[in-house]
Amino acid sequence: MTAQAEGPLLRYRLTLEYDGSRFAGWQRQARGVVTVQGVVEQALERMCGHPVLLVGAGRTDTGVHALGQVAHFDTAKPRTSQVFCRALNVLTPPDVTILEAEAVSNRFHARRAAWREYLYRILNRSAGAALDRGRVWHHPGRLDLTAMQEAAQLLLGRQDFSAFRSANCQSLTPVREVIRAEMHIRGDEIHFVIRANAFLYHMVRNIVGSLVLVGRNKWSLEQFHTVLLGKDRRQAGPMAPAHGLYLQRVHYADAANALDSDEIS
Repeated sequence: MTAQAEGPLLRYRLTLEYDGSRFAGWQRQARGVVTVQGVVEQALERMCGHPVLLVGAGRTDTGVHALGQVAHFDTAKPRTSQVFCRALNVLTPPDVTILEAEAVSNRFHARRAAWREYLYRILNRSAGAALDRGRVWHHPGRLDLTAMQEAAQLLLGRQDFSAFRSANCQSLTPVREVIRAEMHIRGDEIHFVIRANAFLYHMVRNIVGSLVLVGRNKWSLEQFHTVLLGKDRRQAGPMAPAHGLYLQRVHYADAANALDSDEIS
């Protein structure tokens, strides 16, 4: 049996990136189901000699990637940040990388006051992806970036996002506050970036599916707005695939949780 933690607990913050292709999401599940939280907790348990609970800022879904997931854990077996970082990168599989490990105050909580920022990558050219296959959504038809950007601006503010909420969503409220929603051209790709205080289940992917309808000129700006205000998922567009989605970064509104000097604005 694994030993329990003894002595005062110290808290550490991790910043991770991972390829979500083979994982059943972030959150630990039943035995035999491979998740990001599960493999990192196993590595931490080997290092610390006791069970470890890893708390993530966002619970990414099956197949979703991360460039800057943030998590914290407590242990009674302190190590230097450099040792944690190096050892975890040996003990975790190659599709999970610990970018940073840092000792923090016990006041820090990865999920509390977290503003999550997601990136969705659309490859908008006739030829598909070779090197980025499984990491972008290939859309061969031309997309109207200006129309998509205008539609994205309608997402800003605090409002009801029921139109983009999965039927399996268990959130108590569909109201979320979006403070960033932008479209950018990056070579042959269109990048959609959205930041909010929280997200509903499949919310970003459902939004992207509807934005693409606007980009294809299948929907007008007015129709997108009508769907948003109508709060009916059945009227919205199809859900975009998981493999184009990334948890890009986590920002903190609480100074005790601040990662850096980047303020929420």
